[in-house]
Amino acid sequence: MVYHVPWIYTPVRTILAIWHQLTKTEIPELTRCSVLMRDRSRVEEVIHAMRWAGAGSLQVISDFDMTLTRFAHNGTRIPTTHNILDNRLLISEDCAKRMKELLNTYYPVEIDASRSPEEKLPHMVEWWTKVHELLIQQKIRKDLLPQAVNESTVMLRDGYKEFFDRLAGQQVPLLIFSAGVGDVLEEVVQQNHVFHPNVHVISNYMDFDQAGVLRAFRGQLIHTFNKREGALCHAAGLPELQRRPNVLLLGDSLGDLTMADGVSEPENILTIGFLNDQVEQRKESYFNSFDIVLVKDETMDVPNAVLRYVISARERR
Repeated sequence: MVYHVPWIYTPVRTILAIWHQLTKTEIPELTRCSVLMRDRSRVEEVIHAMRWAGAGSLQVISDFDMTLTRFAHNGTRIPTTHNILDNRLLISEDCAKRMKELLNTYYPVEIDASRSPEEKLPHMVEWWTKVHELLIQQKIRKDLLPQAVNESTVMLRDGYKEFFDRLAGQQVPLLIFSAGVGDVLEEVVQQNHVFHPNVHVISNYMDFDQAGVLRAFRGQLIHTFNKREGALCHAAGLPELQRRPNVLLLGDSLGDLTMADGVSEPENILTIGFLNDQVEQRKESYFNSFDIVLVKDETMDVPNAVLRYVISARERR
């Protein structure tokens, strides 16, 4: 005898799987040759589950440098928030030279696919600490930061306005988790007119004296490979992120995968990794770690397409 299990007892994931087959909707951007997925079925299942739950259950957590900002433009590297400070308004030529030497020493370690995050961690602490010490010695003036950002070649990725505006329009929190310089990061976002009320930033912030001169960096040092600790300490304390168990996570480093560790009782997490540099050496590790890998893609096309699909059901209600 065949027993028919009542629909009400069917597990939610099974319901979603059946619904997915009945309403299978392609996201054309996911078929591009620059997009890699180790398990497309799981990606589609997670996206459909997020759509089912709606915008009210979603939060977005993103890195900033080389994730929300471009990696390069016309073959030229785009500056990070630390690199933007390499401006004669703010630092001396000698300081700039020493910072470049540190970059050439430690960046190869950061992206070395043969080393584990545990092996890289002390080198990252050394790098960030030495850079911050150099910057403090320069007595940087706070009032000159807007001019330094304006004179830089920093660029947010193509499609950034749709990304920020859509999240703001649906009141979806955007947590930007950066190992860069928070004061510079905020100025970049402000000058691009997308610093909406739903945007929250966790980063390394400068501490200025009463005259507006840099005297230290505030709080715990945040670098590429200790974002888990920062997520647990800071993100969990933001009430806007509570009761939002679905997460879209964007990053350009394997260390960024821990940014969602502060999420309370997560249900669905979709990770998108931007593979910007040394593709062949790092492709396998990214492919095995992120749900979606974007190879040398300087746009927000894929994140925007996912958000359009996830949020579109709620927008029509």
